[in-house]
Amino acid sequence: MLANRDIIVVGIQAWDIEIGSNCKNIAEEFAKKNRVLYVNYPLDRITMIKQRNSEKVKKRVRIVKSGKSELIEISSNLWNLYPATVLESINWIRSSLIFNWVNRINNKRFARQIKLAIDELGFSNYLIFNDSDMFRSFHLKEYLKPETYIYYTRDNLIEMPYWKRHGIRVEALHMKKADLVVANSTYLASLAQKFNPNSFYVGQGCDVSLFDSHLISTIPDDIRNIPKPVIGYIGALLALRLDIKVLEYIAENRPQWSLVLVGPEDDAFKNSKLHHLSNVYFLGNKQGNELPSYLKQFDVTINPQVLSPVTIGNYPRKIDEYLAMGKPTVATKTEAMSVFANYTYLAESREDYIDCIEKALQEDNTEICLEREKFAKEHTWENNVLEISRAIEKVTFSNTAI
Repeated sequence: MLANRDIIVVGIQAWDIEIGSNCKNIAEEFAKKNRVLYVNYPLDRITMIKQRNSEKVKKRVRIVKSGKSELIEISSNLWNLYPATVLESINWIRSSLIFNWVNRINNKRFARQIKLAIDELGFSNYLIFNDSDMFRSFHLKEYLKPETYIYYTRDNLIEMPYWKRHGIRVEALHMKKADLVVANSTYLASLAQKFNPNSFYVGQGCDVSLFDSHLISTIPDDIRNIPKPVIGYIGALLALRLDIKVLEYIAENRPQWSLVLVGPEDDAFKNSKLHHLSNVYFLGNKQGNELPSYLKQFDVTINPQVLSPVTIGNYPRKIDEYLAMGKPTVATKTEAMSVFANYTYLAESREDYIDCIEKALQEDNTEICLEREKFAKEHTWENNVLEISRAIEKVTFSNTAI
């Protein structure tokens, strides 16, 4: 495990993000044995204009106008930096040459802010851990000269419209010049291997402490009287990621099953046939601490993921939550799901989903349930950072030996 080091963490999510963040969890784990500076990405000019009424943007504008970055101590070993600079918005630029030129200017501004902070903190011989910030941090290795530069990939961002224009080219170059690349799925690790032989699958951390069936005694009122068996899904109901046709097929072909969906819906789900099927129950969005109580009432959990370049490599954190509760789980077969193959049922078609759910209902027992729980609880943030540390050690030892 990395210990007694100085680590700079940059990425595509600021510390004050409202949703869960791999990068924040990793930074907190790093900080248990190291000094860590977590850097918020700088404000860009278009965001400053379009989101000027946002409280977060207002705060960043105040910091920029003051001319002095804000360095906040989160814990004894962890600091958060709000850079006092504005970057030019450049993703709309079509020319690679012009994009590269302005991006270098942006990187200089960003690096200058980080350098002021690490000088104030007295950081030395530091590592940089970059959570997929392929543009704004592209030149940080040259400008800040870290002892080791780690690029972390956890989503296939270059398949998303925003990143695609310049990301296909820039991320490949970014991975190539990093000392190593670490990935939270086997699929993404394989992609990274094309650009950097020092690319490693390091797994995924997950806090499943809330998902302990033995600690849950209450049954939510809106699920209490739903007929068994309950086939359930928890998470955002987004057509980009979930296959509505699979859900409709399950509900229509097994009317004796109750299909329960917990989470906010996009327009595609709101307008789907699912709302007209009597055995489908939409229970809406719930608070995070409420989810285990709903999950406990499921007889089988599902993750009918759409297969696309955006989703195929994603590590499905919800599977850890399902398994931590000991629930039999049916999911779409992907390369990223291979690490769960011994503990889940993997489906390749909508017909497979029916067969797998039936099998899951028939085979479930206490012994299998305990095996699932044990497996899921191995996927801690501590173990995730341990794997990252091993990857760093492997590369640095190899370079030292040379």
